[in-house]
Amino acid sequence: MKILAIADEESKALWDYFDRSKFEGIDLIISCGDLDAEYLSFLTTLTSIPVLYVHGNHDVKYDRKPPEGCICIDDRIYVHKGVRIMGLGGSMEYYGGKHQYTEAQMRLRVGRLWFQIMRRGGFDILVTHAPARGLNDGKDLPHRGFHTFLTLMERYRPKYFLHGHVHRNYSRDFKRYDQYLDTKVINAYERCVFEYEEEGTER
Repeated sequence: MKILAIADEESKALWDYFDRSKFEGIDLIISCGDLDAEYLSFLTTLTSIPVLYVHGNHDVKYDRKPPEGCICIDDRIYVHKGVRIMGLGGSMEYYGGKHQYTEAQMRLRVGRLWFQIMRRGGFDILVTHAPARGLNDGKDLPHRGFHTFLTLMERYRPKYFLHGHVHRNYSRDFKRYDQYLDTKVINAYERCVFEYEEEGTER
């Protein structure tokens, strides 16, 4: 399965200079947050490829006009062609806005997903907006990652962890790819295509 991961900045190559051939072979689009709702709607409408998304810390605007034709996977496990995808959007709380959480609040969200995780036998892809603590996150509070995400990777060993929130132009130390134990970590900033090797059937 070929997946297009996107986050934080709308890609001019995909939106302003749309060319259907650029999406050839793409089976799924996953947004890690902070993207224009019209951009997500545009992608799924013009390509007929399913678009999954979690909220970024700037996505309060989705309350008024959510991305049309797209699927929100926040606080749930969504299964696509046998691949279990768990979504936990938002960032570290830094001024009390919506889609901002303390570490304790993020742990509580994960706790509420316990039954879904057990029922599905875990998950294959973890999709968040914020990074994990210490994995290419920022030193400032708004861009600090969550310890909870490290715990999830340690306990359930998903194949992939997709996040956004840390932009390429923030630092010369920007990393697109990383690894934590058995999990491949991808910063989806703007756009990134990767191949997911499918195993098993729908659970």
